Amino acid sequence: MTRRVWFLGMAMATSAAVLPAAAQSGTDVSKQLASERFTLVSPFPPGGPTDTLARVLAEGLGQRYKTTAVVENATGAAGNIGMEKVKRAKGDGHTLLIIPAGNLTINPTLMPNFPFDIRKDFVPVTMLAAAPNVIVAGKASGIKSIADLLAQARAKPGTLSYASPGVGSGLHLAGELFKEHTGIDMLHVAYKGTPPALNDVMGGVVPLMFTNLPAALPFIQDGKLVALATTQAMRMPTAPEIPTLAEQGVKGVNVTSWYGLLAPAGMPPAVAEQLARDAAEILAQSEVRKRLTAQGMTQATMSPKAFDKAIQDETAVWAGVIKSRHIQAQ
Repeated sequence: MTRRVWFLGMAMATSAAVLPAAAQSGTDVSKQLASERFTLVSPFPPGGPTDTLARVLAEGLGQRYKTTAVVENATGAAGNIGMEKVKRAKGDGHTLLIIPAGNLTINPTLMPNFPFDIRKDFVPVTMLAAAPNVIVAGKASGIKSIADLLAQARAKPGTLSYASPGVGSGLHLAGELFKEHTGIDMLHVAYKGTPPALNDVMGGVVPLMFTNLPAALPFIQDGKLVALATTQAMRMPTAPEIPTLAEQGVKGVNVTSWYGLLAPAGMPPAVAEQLARDAAEILAQSEVRKRLTAQGMTQATMSPKAFDKAIQDETAVWAGVIKSRHIQAQ
């Protein structure tokens, strides 16, 4: 009994001693972040999800720390130019990278000469937002459900085709993961981007596509595409009528398109944790939520530790798919 009381007393004394230091540490971090301007690097052109998130965060961080915050669209080389810029910056929290999942979890395996070591060159801060994926069919295909899709694929193995925005894209790999979990054989048709692929699905050239729900939703609502399933665990509030794959008997294919916030290596953990909290509070604002919803995204913030694990776990999944399906960058 005495032993337990002693430990409890020591724990209380230690906590009391640590609290002022932790509070001071938080103050020091805030002062540091307010000392210089922020540069938020988006490796892709203006107008897309990464750019939207960069501008939302720049505005929020600038207001929060009463300093200047700018967005730099450092485009090219499939995002590698922007990543290189951030890699070479100081790890003080003032240069940040907004990046899609594929650059972190697919490209390290897919690209034979990928120039980065994600865990050594960057510090994971937080996941920012996620957008659901959906499997759609053209009306001419006659496919109205996952059961229809599986029946057609099994009747003529290797002849049913599906479109994606490119070889090695997250949506291509989602299709390959679907094939693995269902045991079917489908033919992948790669396009240079989502719009031409969607056009050909609607035109009957290709019967199916794995795509982002925000890109397909207007066509689903207009009756030009048939939504077969979302590739995540729960139905989406923006389209609650679309069932999930799991509801239709296909489990283990839980894939979303997400975007993350990273910093250069060397950034102290306290700074990463503060920036993760800042991002969560900024993205939770009602006006910001509306901007995200307009692009089909929802907030998905988490701690740096949880984000690091999410990157590792997803990288392992995609590495397995890339190797088992013999996928090569083109």
